[in-house]
Amino acid sequence: MAPARPPKAKPENPIDAAVAAWLLDLPADLTDTQTKNVDSIVSVVPKRWIVYSPMVLLPAGNPKLKWWEIAESSDATMKAERDRLWRLILNAIGKREGKGVLTHLAVNSGIPLHNPLNVGGDYSESENILRTPDGLVMLYGDFGPSLSPSQAPTSKDFEDAFWVSTKQNGITQIWAPRYTMFSRGNVKEKARILDFPRSSQEFTSRTLSQELLSKNIAVDLYAGIGYFVFSYIKLGLKKVIGWELNPWSIEGLRRGALANGWTVKIVRQSEKLELGHENIIVVAEDNRFALQRLQGLESSFLKGIRHINCGLLPTSDMSWTMASEMIDDGWLHLHENVSVEDVQTRASEIEKMFRGWLSERRDARSADVEHIELVKTFAPGVWHCVFDVHVTAYSKMAKQELQ
Repeated sequence: MAPARPPKAKPENPIDAAVAAWLLDLPADLTDTQTKNVDSIVSVVPKRWIVYSPMVLLPAGNPKLKWWEIAESSDATMKAERDRLWRLILNAIGKREGKGVLTHLAVNSGIPLHNPLNVGGDYSESENILRTPDGLVMLYGDFGPSLSPSQAPTSKDFEDAFWVSTKQNGITQIWAPRYTMFSRGNVKEKARILDFPRSSQEFTSRTLSQELLSKNIAVDLYAGIGYFVFSYIKLGLKKVIGWELNPWSIEGLRRGALANGWTVKIVRQSEKLELGHENIIVVAEDNRFALQRLQGLESSFLKGIRHINCGLLPTSDMSWTMASEMIDDGWLHLHENVSVEDVQTRASEIEKMFRGWLSERRDARSADVEHIELVKTFAPGVWHCVFDVHVTAYSKMAKQELQ
């Protein structure tokens, strides 16, 4: 009987290897101060990472224990050694991932709810509406100029910024990490959109031919860098109109659309919304005026709206009434953070809300929460949910039930 093969050795974590190599080559005058707690240094550095070429993003871990400060010093020699550590980490991860040269290193952080008040880390009471990632810790590489969120970027600012990209579900997305957030966990919901018309086994209402899909329109009231906008276009819809306030997100969406081979037009606040041949139209203004904007288009176009995406967290409820007036026959996709024990209760509340709004307008249609999608956990016991509200005429519902 042949002897059993020994188990394959688990590859060394590249970050651990980089830190060990860094400690080994420290100058003699720094060795004593840095290596006396070697075990504690290695124990606090992260073991995981995400590559958004050419950037490596590391987790923050315990917010009270800022592991990246292990090499902080006002000493010029130590500063140079710190940069060497970051390069070693980039090189080690680059070899493991095989994604070419990695040039930038940062620590991820949650998006602050309020805008920064000063450089020291204090925050004002004003809401961070643009979802600016002020908590990002930039360790190595030039991430672009320091700009105030209230400062309108110029074309040169866009040119000088650092841009990264990733591909999810075959769709390229581009953003500038210093100025724009990216939600990796939305990949599941993007995939669900792509599979929406094929979920006919559960929902006969969704069965649509490619010919019918190509005549459909989607509206995204919180377009961002094109998270769901791109999924609707790849699905085969005729056009998507989105609203977005953050100019950096709009520029990321524009670059991403072009990278995917789609045409895009940006409509500024002072410009008239007109339909053209473009796949994607982004209106760069507050979505409070979205209904008014759409009502200025021909009625045949409005009847083609089949999907309205309301993708703001922790809740998008400020746009729901307006969305109910936009849709003729189709689906509203309502994003909200909900406690796990309250999900079904919230679905009933939403259904009641929409039916009430339709009744107030003497609107002879029905609104039903057709499906609840649990996208990802947002916090312990809290889910990022998407409630699919199907709005349709009673006569059409009766016809479907008879089939």
